[in-house]
Amino acid sequence: MYQKYSTDALVLGSRERGEADRVYTLYTRDFGLVRARASAVRSEHSRMRYALQNYSCANVSLVRGKRGWRIAGASALRGVSKNAENTAVFARIAELATRLLGGEEENAYLFAALAEAHEALMQDECPARATIEIVCVARVLYALGYLSTEALQTALFTHTAYTGEHLLEAETKRDKLLSSINRAIAESQL
Repeated sequence: MYQKYSTDALVLGSRERGEADRVYTLYTRDFGLVRARASAVRSEHSRMRYALQNYSCANVSLVRGKRGWRIAGASALRGVSKNAENTAVFARIAELATRLLGGEEENAYLFAALAEAHEALMQDECPARATIEIVCVARVLYALGYLSTEALQTALFTHTAYTGEHLLEAETKRDKLLSSINRAIAESQL
């Protein structure tokens, strides 16, 4: 018998496999980046279908089998925004995170940074979405070791909040943040 793990996860993307299956790219609280298969999730009677929408947040039950991870169950925690621009911002963040992350490795700071950015962006009204995107990308790069706090001399990396005062600090250092982000992405060669 296989052990079942339950964890919170952000759905970073998915691709179809077979007639009704789908392979999901998840960033989980406990395991890091996981690619897991969900059987028959594209069929009309699937209960996991709505919980596992791209760019949503869900609590998933995972089973590690001989051929990798499988999703045994899922319940939605937070869906996608009705505002397409907010969802597009998180989609860009998810694409970058998927590109930069190597594999299964727990990183509590990175999960918190992504989850709080998701929470901030999935509200219907989010006027600071551009600043949230910059701060989140900088935090992803910082968590993966591509940026250092000394280089930016800011307190943005001591927490994962996306509130007014933190976004105001990011706005004042916007040019420096953008140049550091662009340099780090170029040096990563990914």
